[in-house]
Amino acid sequence: MSGRRPAVTALAAGVPLAALVASVPAVVQPGPAAASTSARDAAPRKADFGLRRGASLDRPLRALGEELARSGVQALINGSGQRHLTGGCAAAAKVPAGSRTYCFDKADSATRKWYPQGVTTVSDAAVDGRWGAGRPIVVSWHNDGAVRLTFVNPDRHTYRHVLLVYPALRHGTVSYGDIDLHAGGIAWFGDKLYVADTRAGLREFDMRQIFDLGRSRNGSTGHAEWVGLHGDKYYGHGYRYVMPQTGSWQYAHGWAGARCAGHGAPRVSWMSVDRTTRGPSLIAGEYCKEKEPQGRVATWPLRNGTGLVAGAGGVAYPNWVASLPGDRVQGGVRAHGHWWFTQSHGSKRGTMLQADQRGHGWRNRSVRTISYGPEDLSCYRAQHRVWTLAEYPGKRALWGLPAPQCRW
Repeated sequence: MSGRRPAVTALAAGVPLAALVASVPAVVQPGPAAASTSARDAAPRKADFGLRRGASLDRPLRALGEELARSGVQALINGSGQRHLTGGCAAAAKVPAGSRTYCFDKADSATRKWYPQGVTTVSDAAVDGRWGAGRPIVVSWHNDGAVRLTFVNPDRHTYRHVLLVYPALRHGTVSYGDIDLHAGGIAWFGDKLYVADTRAGLREFDMRQIFDLGRSRNGSTGHAEWVGLHGDKYYGHGYRYVMPQTGSWQYAHGWAGARCAGHGAPRVSWMSVDRTTRGPSLIAGEYCKEKEPQGRVATWPLRNGTGLVAGAGGVAYPNWVASLPGDRVQGGVRAHGHWWFTQSHGSKRGTMLQADQRGHGWRNRSVRTISYGPEDLSCYRAQHRVWTLAEYPGKRALWGLPAPQCRW
């Protein structure tokens, strides 16, 4: 997992874009960690989870909008050039019986360059569980220096990849570069898409800020090794669509550490949305190893049309925090006070841990064996299913488990 700022690697008008990075505001640097004599036993503090809005990206976004043709989710999931979902992956991934399973095509099922991590559904995004005429599921993938999203259209059994990029403007020239993140968790709420930035906080994207290089007069889908502006053309590693970061929420008191500490800023590894509370909630939690301090989870109130909202002092604080009921948690989601957590176990099959929330603790815990390599989670209320991913090559699947508590 990485907390580094993305590198802007393209060329602008034949000049290296290192100069463009100088225009990117620096992220908050780590501050002194709070003392803790018993991190595993200490109760989590809401103050540690405070998020402050990062520097504005409005100027490079406006400039990019003058150069490239905008698109949207409907064009992504219904346009030509889609990849096709296949079958046959459930057995290899050991998906539990009764699950609904989608398989990527042969190349995406086997690739070791890209690994799927986060999942969110239209049920997170909209109260009625629809986005126009579509019902997409979104998946994040990472490689050694880039992040892409996959918009799955279950109604057509198709999908399309979109490259996430970081925009930068220098001396009137706008470009963008790769985003180097693990992208272990994503959460779609209204027009906002939040992506976990493990050590720094959250990255924010906007479903209305997607650019179609195939329809842009100065865009190109060639040269898979290029990203950003090269000469007079914009590239996206061969992808047709690029989606620039539109903002960020950074830990108010400095970066998280390289390992779980049980105190201070959390290492946010996974995310989800709960629409069954009185007001919708954003959920984020930590992946902590067996011998590390206990991982933590927090929820923040969301406002329709706005998403996360800063309170006093410009900081968005959570309204609930707790220690997790287990370690090695790769994903977590809540509905009507009931929680599901995925746990990874290396090369062995993963487990699904379920528990009911009781104040800041847990009751009615249960564990069952599920697929290999389970990841992030999302509650799809119209289906009464929780969705996750099996990430391993050759054992890779997008699947939804029946979950009666995941409902309206």
